[in-house]
Amino acid sequence: MEFHSGRLIYDTISRSERIGRLPSFRTITNCAKMAPHDVRRPHKRPAISDQQKRRELSLQRQQQNRRDAQQQARSLASTLLSLSSSFNEPSTSEPVLEIEMNGLDSETECSPELLPEREFNEPALKELDVRQASKLKGSEARKWFSKQLLLPEWMIDVPDRLSEDWYVFARPSGKRCFVVSSNGTTISRLRNGSILHRFPSALPNGAKTKNASGSGQTYSILDCIFHETDQTYYVIDMICWRGYSLYDCTAEFRFFWLNSKLVETGACESPSYYHKYRFSLVPVYSCDQNGLYAAYTGAAPFVKDGLLFYNKHSHYQPGNTPLALVWKDENCSQYVIDTDSNGQVPSQQQLVLELQGDGKVATSDDPPVDFGCLDGDFIEKLGLSSGNLLRFTIGDGGLTIVDGRIQGADLQYTGKVNRARAFADSYSKVMFQYAARRSPLKIDDLLASINSPNDGGGHDTEMVG
Repeated sequence: MEFHSGRLIYDTISRSERIGRLPSFRTITNCAKMAPHDVRRPHKRPAISDQQKRRELSLQRQQQNRRDAQQQARSLASTLLSLSSSFNEPSTSEPVLEIEMNGLDSETECSPELLPEREFNEPALKELDVRQASKLKGSEARKWFSKQLLLPEWMIDVPDRLSEDWYVFARPSGKRCFVVSSNGTTISRLRNGSILHRFPSALPNGAKTKNASGSGQTYSILDCIFHETDQTYYVIDMICWRGYSLYDCTAEFRFFWLNSKLVETGACESPSYYHKYRFSLVPVYSCDQNGLYAAYTGAAPFVKDGLLFYNKHSHYQPGNTPLALVWKDENCSQYVIDTDSNGQVPSQQQLVLELQGDGKVATSDDPPVDFGCLDGDFIEKLGLSSGNLLRFTIGDGGLTIVDGRIQGADLQYTGKVNRARAFADSYSKVMFQYAARRSPLKIDDLLASINSPNDGGGHDTEMVG
């Protein structure tokens, strides 16, 4: 395939303008065509991402963070015991008590490859103080809450050990939101941080009732999708329950805890004066062939919008994570390919990127993936500034992908996006949409990747709505 020196293509008509050169980027003369997928050999799919590698690194970081927390607890305990001993017995001849912590070993040094993201994620590992955040107002509150949701990546390759290490469930169509019950009220916030509803609920401390029990200072946090048709909050994850943080718990435990605790509150019952909206669980399956087929074809009380896959060992990590995935096709979603403002599928793929301080346009990932660079004159002419979300279309030159990484992009600028939008597209979404128009990942590919047809039996994983 022939390549040419890089530039981001521009359209001279209307608002489109020339975009500056980025030497490290290249654009191809013709749109890249992916080889047809062989259902019998799902692992032979062209490498369009490093998603599997990032999944492995994410699990390693989780393990490293756990070890670090254990080491910190060990050091704290040893220090406190040492101080206590020194206070009660002035003699220092006695050895300091050595505390053994399960899971610690000699391999506690952090790998240089793991350090950058670990440092970035350390604040997210601390228990979320929603009470303090609830005092924030306006844009500050929206900004804070917009960063609290776990955001699944789009599935652009089939995970290893899909049947052993993953759950699958149908994703309800609707508005993804963050539901907090505390101090006698319940508030739901959308992905961009704005308030969706403020209402009484049967969740702990979710309404001002006479028989309310427990401390008024405790709070609960649920990850939900509000389904407009039946006015129901479908709960897909539990983040905190009665003040007990579940951020560092595995998905396996969180789903069990969610199923055990939510029903006890009466939140799954019909609406009433002190319970305005009903909450409901979503059936979760082990991702063997029967479980995948049940999630894909089974009847549901809501309109489906694809499937969600969660790694059983993953913690709740705010932001984009490859340990949770979303996948769609025409049989389980109305909107596999993004539509425009008129609800129509555009002839060319559109994407939203964020303008960086150095003129580059990038995804919402951490770290962001650069797709190109805008010329300084172009930025000044249109009055653009760092942080602006800009919409582009992918031209006939398509994308250049080498070893799962973007190396070139033929982009056409079309304008700014709606100010209500909080994030640029993720790299995985761009690549999923790109593949969906050319060589989509099909349900047969997922089924073919599962080795044993009868492994696990496809039973619900203790979470039945």
